[in-house]
Amino acid sequence: MATHAHHSPARERDPDREQRSGPQGAESPESHEIPEAHESREVPESPEAHEHHETPESPESSRSQETPEGSRNVSGPGAPKDTNDAVPLARTRTGAGLLTGGLLASVLVLALVSAAHGAYDIPVTDVIASVRHRAGLGGHALDRVGESVLWNVRLPRVVLALLVGASLGCAGALMQGVFGNPLAEPGIIGISSGAAVGAVASIALGLSFLGNWTITACAFVAGLVTVLLVYAMSRSGGRTEVVTLILTGIAVNAFAGALIGLFIFFADNAQITQITFWQLGSLSQATWPKVLAVLPCALLGLAIAPLYARKLDLLALGERPARHLGIDVERLRIILVLVVALFTAAAVAVAGIITFVGLLVPHLLRMAHGPGHRFLVPGSALGGALMLVAGDLAARTVAEPAELPLGVLTALFGSPFFFWLLLRTRRRQGGWA
Repeated sequence: MATHAHHSPARERDPDREQRSGPQGAESPESHEIPEAHESREVPESPEAHEHHETPESPESSRSQETPEGSRNVSGPGAPKDTNDAVPLARTRTGAGLLTGGLLASVLVLALVSAAHGAYDIPVTDVIASVRHRAGLGGHALDRVGESVLWNVRLPRVVLALLVGASLGCAGALMQGVFGNPLAEPGIIGISSGAAVGAVASIALGLSFLGNWTITACAFVAGLVTVLLVYAMSRSGGRTEVVTLILTGIAVNAFAGALIGLFIFFADNAQITQITFWQLGSLSQATWPKVLAVLPCALLGLAIAPLYARKLDLLALGERPARHLGIDVERLRIILVLVVALFTAAAVAVAGIITFVGLLVPHLLRMAHGPGHRFLVPGSALGGALMLVAGDLAARTVAEPAELPLGVLTALFGSPFFFWLLLRTRRRQGGWA
């Protein structure tokens, strides 16, 4: 019976066991052998031990221990949650506001400089005075040559560069968000090459059913038809896989390149010159009617794109988490691909193929501020406008009186950046294989 009594529940008051379960138990070598979950189950059996562990097991202390983890605060449990969360949020909003203001100011200043400089220089003060005079805000008119150059040549070109650059930059940010790939850009699904086929075909076949609008209309319609075709071919079982969409775009780009080569083969010398210059990208034929042709497409896309910034942030978590959070991924993808097609087809229709704007600008802004699309989408529009105005100014002034193709300049600056981006991505991932 003594032996039985020794193994009875009274052994819970064994001094050695009380030493392990008490406040001093952490110093006992045997306490390291007892799992943490086992201690939490056996401690409440002893009233004394329960008194010692009552404070850390209370609901208030549990919440205080969870607070640092939920708010990512590494200070003590007594630190207030709202204070630690508000500081980074305020800094983020301040940084986004400063960066947006800086981009907007840079765009305005560079637009004035671009309108003033060229083969016929006009002082910036005279440009401002002429704009104020036309707007009825004072100022004065320039001489006959100055007014003609400014309002018939320079300003249509500057405004068209702003619209095309904003369209391509915003389209690049949307493409990278939709595909979840930082290397995506508007031409990846064949929109640019499809629009090029339409323009080249209208030139080579001598079409003129819409007068001066024939090339623009053919390029725009061909771009939209191409993206719808690519999307329909990559859709299966009511869903569209990103990999299939990209591979289909690559195939369409190759086929469009073959069609362009075929049209060039049958074109005469004058048509070949027009096709070649149009393919390289240029704003030299900018007019106010072309500005009015791009303006509705650009404004509509720029109004729609920011509305989907939050959904793009959720999509960045992955398709399955985004669906669990209530995002219709398929519908989101369809809408944004159509917006990108609207942007790109309109830009290519009036300016030709201009590459790397949609790749370069979103990446620079992502490195400067982060991947949040609430800033990235409108910021990419401002950055694209800034880049294209600067590129057009360089194209007009670097080799005066000749003019360099704008698409060549953007490719010269964008290709090294793309190569650096590939190397940077490979180093971060530890190699591709």
